[in-house]
Amino acid sequence: MSDTIENRLFQNRYIVDTGQPHIRVTPHETPSEALQSMVHVCPAGCYSKNEHGQVEIVADGCMECGTCRVVCQDTGEIEWSYPRGGFGVLFKFG
Repeated sequence: MSDTIENRLFQNRYIVDTGQPHIRVTPHETPSEALQSMVHVCPAGCYSKNEHGQVEIVADGCMECGTCRVVCQDTGEIEWSYPRGGFGVLFKFG
């Protein structure tokens, strides 16, 4: 098996905290450029645009890297907290 980034990331596990996502996108009519960029820059691919052009997140699989916190820190469109104990990403390779 090739030792690619994708193969390594596939070996990580994520324990979903159903009904308690650690990241939320605040309600918005039109997303800022920063929030729109998350559709492309989130390394886990958690962000997408819906049919109304609003940005949504499915935090399952989030690597808790903090990219969204940094990119959207000035807009306030992201509510981010650490997952509750026992939930979230479990890295196999540290």
